[in-house]
Amino acid sequence: MTKTVFVTIVGRTNAGKSSLLNAMIGEKIASVSSKSQTTRTRITGIKTIDDVQLVFMDTPGLHKPKNKLSDHMLGVVKDSVADIDAVIFMMDCTKNLNEQEESMLKNMTSEKTPVIFLLNKIDLLKMKSELVPMIAKLSSKFDFEAIIPVSVTENNGIDLIEQEVMKLAKESPHFFPEDMITDQPEKVIAAEIIREKLLNLLNEEVPHGIAVTVETMKERSDKDILDIDAVIYCEKESHKGIVIGKGGSMLKKAASLSRQELENFFRIKVNLKCWVKVKEDWRNREGLIRSFGLTEK
Repeated sequence: MTKTVFVTIVGRTNAGKSSLLNAMIGEKIASVSSKSQTTRTRITGIKTIDDVQLVFMDTPGLHKPKNKLSDHMLGVVKDSVADIDAVIFMMDCTKNLNEQEESMLKNMTSEKTPVIFLLNKIDLLKMKSELVPMIAKLSSKFDFEAIIPVSVTENNGIDLIEQEVMKLAKESPHFFPEDMITDQPEKVIAAEIIREKLLNLLNEEVPHGIAVTVETMKERSDKDILDIDAVIYCEKESHKGIVIGKGGSMLKKAASLSRQELENFFRIKVNLKCWVKVKEDWRNREGLIRSFGLTEK
């Protein structure tokens, strides 16, 4: 008898959702950065344990929308918690719940959606005893399946999350092949690896206005080399200069770091070529948001 459970991971930006998805799957499939709004679309991770298939969906972080792209991202979160088996709600335990988080939790618990609540980043607390009043307060306010203190970066508590998720699996066929870890197309994974490197290398303003598309991705017939051509789009001409850097230094560094990770992921030698183009104010242009694959439709 096979079982399946679909779980959406929700929380504020920088709560650790993408890191959790990677930890649960045991492979890096979601981009991770200290910059807010790193995740822009829904990313599915799949883990099959014997007869049980766990399907996790990482979503964009909860934030105040500032442009059309932000509106789409929050729409993804809303759609992802509808008609789902369970929700993992992540909170940075060094911060208090804000109005947006409280409102979402009230909606989910009133609709009887099973919620596993994670207090993440416990490694940052001076005293672990600080968790006791937090857990008591949350338990009195909301009806959760479980409240689990975790540190995703230190791999502390991941097994407990898996056990709680397994309990919620229902009799069902498996929807994905057993060896599959994500439904993300390879071109999208490659583009996200490149964008992550730029997010981590660039200063505050520029990264949010960057989109990456992989135009071609082809393995050579005569040798084991994967040729990847990528275009990095930014919103302003001045940003283009920053992305390229003095004498092309920034672009070279980003491409070199990206190539290393692409080779690790695809397990083949990679020849990566990157171009930088400007699309003015693309985050407020519906057609461009759609062409970059950043809408659900």
